Amino acid sequence: MQSDTLEHTIDEVRGKIHPRSVSGVFARWRVVFVFLTQLVFYGMPWLQWNGRQAVLFDLGARKFYLFGLVLWPQDVVYLAVLLVISALSLFLFTAVAGRLFCGYACPQTVYTEIFMWIERRVEGDRLARIRLDAAPWSLRKLRLKLAKHALWIVVAWWTGYTFIGYFAPIRDLGAALLALQLGPWQWFWMLFYGFATWGNAGFMREAVCKYMCPYARFQSVMVDPDTFVVTYDKGRGEPRGGRSRKADHRAAGLGDCVDCSLCVQVCPTGIDIRDGLQYLCIGCGACVDACDQVMGKMQYPAGLIRYTSQRAVQEGWSARQARARLLRPRVLIYAAIILALSAAFVASLALRSPLRVDVIRDRGVLAREVPGGMVENVYRLQLINTSDAPMRLHLAAGGLPGLAVHAERQTGPDILLEPYANRLVPVVIRAPAGAAAPGPHPIQVQARAQTPDGRLVERSEPSSFYMPD
Repeated sequence: MQSDTLEHTIDEVRGKIHPRSVSGVFARWRVVFVFLTQLVFYGMPWLQWNGRQAVLFDLGARKFYLFGLVLWPQDVVYLAVLLVISALSLFLFTAVAGRLFCGYACPQTVYTEIFMWIERRVEGDRLARIRLDAAPWSLRKLRLKLAKHALWIVVAWWTGYTFIGYFAPIRDLGAALLALQLGPWQWFWMLFYGFATWGNAGFMREAVCKYMCPYARFQSVMVDPDTFVVTYDKGRGEPRGGRSRKADHRAAGLGDCVDCSLCVQVCPTGIDIRDGLQYLCIGCGACVDACDQVMGKMQYPAGLIRYTSQRAVQEGWSARQARARLLRPRVLIYAAIILALSAAFVASLALRSPLRVDVIRDRGVLAREVPGGMVENVYRLQLINTSDAPMRLHLAAGGLPGLAVHAERQTGPDILLEPYANRLVPVVIRAPAGAAAPGPHPIQVQARAQTPDGRLVERSEPSSFYMPD
């Protein structure tokens, strides 16, 4: 018995699903999201901002360009907050309407839709593809398969090319690619990402959702009886069975389900939604479109399979009553936390100073006396200009009487800091020998600059000044 179960499971893994094409409200929404997500992904690297690529993650220079914003490794807190907001948003969407992300915006779903569209254009719809796969190899089958895979590889390669365009200037990549002058990591990631796209969307498809996606496993703890999910109304549909369109199916003791199996044929993961909500369901709504078409032909009310909540089906609620339960405490708490974090995130970015200063004391030499009765301490300042305009910094120090700052061992304390620059500048701070008792003393290193829009930028960082015996 266990051997038969194992063989059945292996056959399910190896078996290929041939989803049938379907039209309807949710199918149109999937097409819209395919266009939107790919417009963003493929188009974003080509946008320009002040003479540079608008979105560029320059790992070599350790700069992340996001339109007018430049982030440095020190800004990792912004990435952490953004990930927290994304995770909470996923919780919110799941609590409201199940696996919306999986059905409409997940890269696996989006690229599978693109690859299946190509497959249908080349090989035909479901029955034609089944017959083609079952047929012996011939010149026609070879031609169709080669054409399909050639188009798949073009899409996959362009996806890999666009991916590395987020990490290297994409306008220079074309010339480097034609000259075969890409770096080894660029070759690796372009080919790897393209191969992964071709393999996942062309071959693995539903297997990724079934056996690899962790979200499918823990979504059950994120939904509740009031969550909108794709639901089969068993009370209305059962007992199922075939019948004539003109027959009174109620008199024959039948429900509205005609057992046409179209809901199974259009499902990208091959499940039967009539068996109840399953973790394999990605919430794409294809079965809803297919069932509504059949109900229309049979002149039955639509909605035998629909987006609604488990409680609404059990209680026989209308769509309006079910929607009234969406704004429950769990959803409101998620929304409030997301709004608070988003507001803090935006406010922090808006108030973020374009100047950063870190003071690193040279521990190799604590202090030394120089001519003129002065004591000198050596420091290194890490200066970061996150704006797109140059800054002329004036350095000063406070905390002890008579402190003077000399940058780069020059006579003046001013430094010119280029746009988006990150410089490590050696400076010396001098104080009169009798300004304080021997030992360390706290001081403040100050940097002031004026931005092109007239705003005064000032940063002050603590350090210590050592007076020798």
